[in-house]
Amino acid sequence: MIRAGLIWNGNSHRNRGQGRAPLPEDVLDICPEEPSHLMAGLRRFAREGVELVVIDGGDGTVREVLTRLPEAYGGPLPRLAVLPNGKTNALALDIETPLGATLENILASCAAGKPTKRRQCIEVVRDGVTERRGFLFGMGAFVRATKLAQKNHGKGFVDNAAVGITLAGAFARTILGGAGDRWRRGEAADISLAPGERAWFIVMASTLKRFPMSFKPYGEPREGLKVLSVEAPPRRLLRAVPLILRGGDEPWLEACGYRRADAESFDVAFEGDFVLDGEPYKGGRLTVRQGPELEFVIP
Repeated sequence: MIRAGLIWNGNSHRNRGQGRAPLPEDVLDICPEEPSHLMAGLRRFAREGVELVVIDGGDGTVREVLTRLPEAYGGPLPRLAVLPNGKTNALALDIETPLGATLENILASCAAGKPTKRRQCIEVVRDGVTERRGFLFGMGAFVRATKLAQKNHGKGFVDNAAVGITLAGAFARTILGGAGDRWRRGEAADISLAPGERAWFIVMASTLKRFPMSFKPYGEPREGLKVLSVEAPPRRLLRAVPLILRGGDEPWLEACGYRRADAESFDVAFEGDFVLDGEPYKGGRLTVRQGPELEFVIP
């Protein structure tokens, strides 16, 4: 029987006020209140031979676990599973773990030997050191849209509802803004995929294959690190956005500064912020690259 450990985030949206359910005797658990608690707990998992780490929370909890996991284990990584109880659960959607999944569902699936899913994460590297790991990187309008999403979360909108309302708000703000509007003028950055500093309306990179509301910003679903970049100010936006979200591709898109690319890594230098899995961080000179392949148990 595989040894399992549970990381329970009591601050995640669907966990607040619920309390953690009783665990099977052979399952270890971490209920971290500070980042140092999480690292200490993961090192305990490694010492005690935990082979399946179950993350009970949202995308932010997943990001924090993945950032620390390789250092804590110092070798082969354990299998993972997600209980999607956060405000956003993009990874769970991608690997088809349903809302309402339980620890018992995960353990039963593992015991039955059901097929697992594999995904590579994203690593954000600064000065040669991996700073963070996650699945969705963004800068430019992506940062402002994320802050708008956080306000919508405060109004009770989560998952697809939050995505839809945030996109509508960002779209309206960009369309209605004048030439000097901060949404339209973009973020000055030097990106190795298109050398030379220029203004970028938005840059998004992800290793996920499926996205909320069946959107296909990178085109047809596929493995690996995918990048969508849009130069500022965005041109023909009313026509471009619906086409891109459907996964469509027309020659005029690239001519107007809309580009998709597959890359194992890319370098970027900019002064603003970036977002990784819903949390903003300070930019600078960074490398965004494919991280290790992870194996997920699916209920």
